[in-house]
Amino acid sequence: MLHDGRVARVAVVGGSRIPFVRSHSIYRHCSNQEMMTAALTGLVDKFDLRGQTLGDVALGAVIKHSRDWNLARESVMDSGLSMRTPGVDLQRACGTSLEATIMIANKIALGQIESGIAGGTDSVSDAPIVYRDGFRRVLLDVHAARSLVQRITPWFRLRPKHFIPELPGVTEPRTKLSMGESTEIMAKHWGIQREHQDQLALESHVKAAAAYDAGWYDDLVVPFRDAEEDNNIRRDTTFERLSALKPVFDKSGEGTMTAGNSTPLTDGAAAVLLADEEWARLKNLPVLAYLTFAKVAAVNFVDDEGLLMAPAYAVSEMLKEANLRLQDFDFYEIHEAFAAQTIATIKAWQSPKFCRDRLGRNEPMGPIALAKLNVKGGSIAIGHPFAATGARIVATMAKLLSEKGSGRGLISVCTAGGMGVTAIMEAAPTVT
Repeated sequence: MLHDGRVARVAVVGGSRIPFVRSHSIYRHCSNQEMMTAALTGLVDKFDLRGQTLGDVALGAVIKHSRDWNLARESVMDSGLSMRTPGVDLQRACGTSLEATIMIANKIALGQIESGIAGGTDSVSDAPIVYRDGFRRVLLDVHAARSLVQRITPWFRLRPKHFIPELPGVTEPRTKLSMGESTEIMAKHWGIQREHQDQLALESHVKAAAAYDAGWYDDLVVPFRDAEEDNNIRRDTTFERLSALKPVFDKSGEGTMTAGNSTPLTDGAAAVLLADEEWARLKNLPVLAYLTFAKVAAVNFVDDEGLLMAPAYAVSEMLKEANLRLQDFDFYEIHEAFAAQTIATIKAWQSPKFCRDRLGRNEPMGPIALAKLNVKGGSIAIGHPFAATGARIVATMAKLLSEKGSGRGLISVCTAGGMGVTAIMEAAPTVT
């Protein structure tokens, strides 16, 4: 997506999201479509897009009902955009809306579309509950029956166990471990101390609370269902309170990960508007930043690597392509799936052995300035509706770069399945 005379420069116009809230709280009766529509409507109203036709809208959800097979298009039709605006569903676990952003950006860069929206939504409160395959096969056999006997016979196969629902889980099919259990293994491998995790978690809450109190999120978050701000932020938390929490993923006495230094299960939705510069200029819309590079990677987490280590690889390769160093950034938005995961990634970049043996580098990538990390709060405080986090981060980064008027931002998101999605954004020149 480099502007080299062959492709268009991709502008980030801005974003909108609803408050992220703990699952089974304020949005407990809301569907993914309702939340996604609210985030899209916020974007439509913010940039006066009502009735307008955009090139494409890419959205997704990680946990969704079968009824949501056309979630993006249905949400678009309720958002206020023209009915002629198409929509497409996609999913790359926790990197879904960052992947959607990259997809829309690539279409703009190639001249296929002039403008588009990327976003995502997730609800654990409204998660689909299904029944066992045995029950499903009975119902399908009854449906396919052609005679009275054929319709009656399948019911004799019913057993009490068939009525026990199967709740959705976030365990890896290959390892049968939850993401938290997998990250505990990473924490032990990298020797990550409990104190460092709790300190990162505390800073996440402090920064997010300060940003809200200063009104920084006012133009990024639209109220929805009596929620006006993310309800996981703990203004009164302290290092001592976080330190008092018991480990939840490894209770053997060696665990370090708690509910306080991990992201909570969260409901919410977010969206971001992208365009080429000419379209934005003609619509009299701002250009906050540019999306210039992106990279995805995957690791063999089954028997070789930590589940959430892929961003370390993706960032390394992306920086090689961009001819940049890890230190060449003014802001770092690293998704805090768990404090341990964020710290492991940062430690990996500083490890001579990891950088040499795994990344093929002659020397370590080095440290980052922690004062530039997640400066308006991270996922531990704000929450993490799986498919919505990427769009939240892109909108946050665009505003940070716009306010500064110069510089670059690095985005890194880990995902289930041992994958990572990363991107680089650059500030738009300040117009005087």
